[in-house]
Amino acid sequence: MRPAAALPTQVSPPEFALSAHAPHEIGGVECWAFPVLPGDGDGPVQLGPGAEQAAELLGRDLLDILESARATGRVGEVTTLPVAHDDHPDLRLVLLVGVGAQTATDFRRAGASLARAVKDRSSVATTLAAIAPEGVLGAVVVGAMLGSFGFHWRGDGPAEQPVRQVVLAGVPGSDDRRVELDRALALGGAGWRARTLATVPSNLKNPPWLAEQARVLADEAGLRVTVWDEERLAAEGFGGILAVGAASDTPPRLIRLDYRPESAGDDVPHVVLVGKGITFDTGGLDIKPAQGMTTMKRDMTGGAVVLATMAALADVGCPVRVTGLVPAAENAISGRAMRPGDVVVHHGGRTSEVNNTDAEGRLVLADAMAYAVSELAPDVLVDVATLTGAMKVALGQQTGGFFANDEALATAISAAGEESGERVWRMPLVADYEEKLASKVADADNAAGGAGAITAALFLQHFTGDVRWAHLDVASVGDAPEERFEWTTGPTGFGARLLLTWLGGDDPVGGLTATGRG
Repeated sequence: MRPAAALPTQVSPPEFALSAHAPHEIGGVECWAFPVLPGDGDGPVQLGPGAEQAAELLGRDLLDILESARATGRVGEVTTLPVAHDDHPDLRLVLLVGVGAQTATDFRRAGASLARAVKDRSSVATTLAAIAPEGVLGAVVVGAMLGSFGFHWRGDGPAEQPVRQVVLAGVPGSDDRRVELDRALALGGAGWRARTLATVPSNLKNPPWLAEQARVLADEAGLRVTVWDEERLAAEGFGGILAVGAASDTPPRLIRLDYRPESAGDDVPHVVLVGKGITFDTGGLDIKPAQGMTTMKRDMTGGAVVLATMAALADVGCPVRVTGLVPAAENAISGRAMRPGDVVVHHGGRTSEVNNTDAEGRLVLADAMAYAVSELAPDVLVDVATLTGAMKVALGQQTGGFFANDEALATAISAAGEESGERVWRMPLVADYEEKLASKVADADNAAGGAGAITAALFLQHFTGDVRWAHLDVASVGDAPEERFEWTTGPTGFGARLLLTWLGGDDPVGGLTATGRG
């Protein structure tokens, strides 16, 4: 067994507050930030609310400063002005932040750009949210939260800290605004949690550790938690999870979390979320090249997304029952490793011939999905996984892919992706590729190849029964290659905001359960 490691205390997201006052009317603030709007046609840029009063107070022509900086107001553009003023002794910085076309995406990106510009500051008061259209205040908050994200394992502490407080100035604290703020904090917080879990190095993160994190968050969120150890997995026939985890010194786990809305009866629709929880992926005996392993601590992003989503369901007022399943294993190499040519017997009896030990994610997902269908009888089943490199080839690194066997569910997933800023593109479940799954000795070959993302989805579809199902293959967006707006370099935790936006709607499975089995 590896010696236990101790993760140092991590940085926390900023705190957010609403204020009807302009930035210059709020005492003790270190930074003021004002939106910059592109001009009409060839006209000059325009400044948002509070900027004119600030300019008079400071005796500075902010429009002239923007012109000198050749500012255009494009989204994410930040012009910085160091200042000092006797009447505002705490003030050190004025920031002018471009908001582009002022879409929800633009405000999310502006919030993230602002957050990066004020790291290591105590506070910022900004009127960005004051000009956001109805329902878009949350985009500013989510962007500022996730643009602040940090993770460290340094002996002398983090290299930088998020700004401690963000005051949304010019925004009265009405009940509606507070509800919108609370929802945004839940969405951003879930993204932060998923990103943190995916970033933890695998010398600490293993299946038992992940199960312990699930217990902690279940206690915090009032969820019911069940964990299968290796003995129970064997007794109940979870052959895929056991085979993938067989080579590791840290045994596999199946994690189950259950959420039930207050006063919900058994007739309330039931959604099951399944997240791939491969805590490290060497590729097994079909070993990955060294470079291919550098990001594999995040191969449990799907599991992290499911855990983070479950923790925040009550915060977004999810009206349906939700069960989260995370099949967790480390795909390692030893004398116990599964071999090419082995046959795995999944929960429920379907078999898979293992012709590529690096196609392990579908083996653990299959067990959890088969269990969900046979034992939980859900109305809707959604799995999330960093599953195939083929998806990255198809979509690059800024769009996730998904498959669905139901049109209404596909529409709901697409809409939630657009609204949340986690955009996804629907891929086709092409039945013509089914023949690639054929095995001479088992029900299916786990290494069908060919159109890799599609054949992986077709493999999983056999474990969905007649349940409405969506498969999110987020391998394309599992890692951000560079700092870009709300994305920070490294694991993204992609999917938590999307799922919460969908499940936090008034009727998330409305129109999906006419023939469901809830």
